[in-house]
Amino acid sequence: MNLRSIASLVSTLILTFMLQTPGFGQEKTWLSANEPMQEMNALKQQIKAPRFPAKDFAITDYGAVGDGKTKATEAFKKAIEACHESGGGRVIVPYGKFLTGAIYLKSNVNLHLADSATIVFSRDSSDYPIVFTRWEGMECMNYSSFIYAYGEENIAITGNGTLDGNSNNDYWWWWCGAKKFGWNEKLGKQTPARNALHEMMHQELDPKKRIFGDGHYLRPNFIQPYNCKNVWIAEVKMVNSPMWNLNPVLCENVLIEKVKIISSGPNNDGCDPEACKNVWIRDCYFDTGDDCIAIKSGRDEDGRNIGRPAENHIIENCVMKDGHGGVVIGSEIAGGAKNIYAINCQMDSPNLDRVLRIKTSSSRGGIIENVFMKDVQVGTFREAAVKCNMFYEKPGNHIPTIRNVWVENLRVEKGGQYALMVAAYKESPVTNLRMVNCDIQGIKEPFKVDHVKNLVFEGVKINGNMMEAPKGVD
Repeated sequence: MNLRSIASLVSTLILTFMLQTPGFGQEKTWLSANEPMQEMNALKQQIKAPRFPAKDFAITDYGAVGDGKTKATEAFKKAIEACHESGGGRVIVPYGKFLTGAIYLKSNVNLHLADSATIVFSRDSSDYPIVFTRWEGMECMNYSSFIYAYGEENIAITGNGTLDGNSNNDYWWWWCGAKKFGWNEKLGKQTPARNALHEMMHQELDPKKRIFGDGHYLRPNFIQPYNCKNVWIAEVKMVNSPMWNLNPVLCENVLIEKVKIISSGPNNDGCDPEACKNVWIRDCYFDTGDDCIAIKSGRDEDGRNIGRPAENHIIENCVMKDGHGGVVIGSEIAGGAKNIYAINCQMDSPNLDRVLRIKTSSSRGGIIENVFMKDVQVGTFREAAVKCNMFYEKPGNHIPTIRNVWVENLRVEKGGQYALMVAAYKESPVTNLRMVNCDIQGIKEPFKVDHVKNLVFEGVKINGNMMEAPKGVD
């Protein structure tokens, strides 16, 4: 038995003991919207942007040239190190276009883009060193994200400039192996490495021995602070990412505000907080090639062994356009998720598949609970307003739990196929799903629902008709 297996066994024994302790881990059932609103407002008081000393370090003072051609990788590194060693402050990216490889953020550093400044990231994979990272919820050694930090505190990326991932069908995107993104049979693709990484995870191989990089075609994410505290990302515009855009992993106290993400490539999720605690995403704009916001906690063995849920997330005043889902939980959610609040958001696109989507499987397991959505305005969507799916990807031996989901004041002008979809296990029905004062127009079929316990409709109108919850689904 290897060390990870021993650690997993110990974690299981501890969790079993705690679950048998009176009062621990009891299921919550909200009786009114006031309860989650009060919880959310209390949570807001805990999430704060870090502060930085009033000292500036311009990258041009360290050799950077804003011509879009001269690599400024060393200039970024020197400016960040100087700022960090002096106790912190802002590293300033002035007006201009600065080409660079990977940027590593250190504690107490705010990478600040002046108005109209642009950071353009290199298309040369050798400009991204191999680091400890997560790729689709699995731990491994792979290319650094374009902006990366590990174990740092008080870090930020701010300002009205642009972060350009410089990706398209000729660079990065075709690595996914899809012809519509530029791949052809003469090129390599990520599929063999992705399959190998899955197998290494299932065998619980030491993640530091899961080494990828050149020749494996596992695309780097755009921004990934890993195991960091006090993370602030504000106002920047992000375009053309190789893969996931914002991916904080195992972080605590994360504030993301007024960020605009436009990126239509493969797996171009907007924001994927993964196994993080206390996250607030507000006043952001998402127009993406995959989920707009996807809350995660790790895939299969890696998610379960680490055992860190996605916990205490607020999504507020955001606008979602294209994407597989607006607010999504999963599918890499093996560590579970709890206390997720989404309020006052707007969604509208014929290419937006779902409004609220919870996706998991019995290869994941875990508990998804206490999900609250209120005051969401939707122009149109394609498949389902609310969807809970326990059969996403392959099955396994870890049947998941979904419980205590509340959707209130959802307004849809012209919907898609369904108002509500549920695909659950008979032995693990979705429990305590409540829809309140919802008005959903233009639906082809009201429901496609199997196993739900305590499904409640209050004031739900579909296609102009007041609806009762479907019967016979308990």
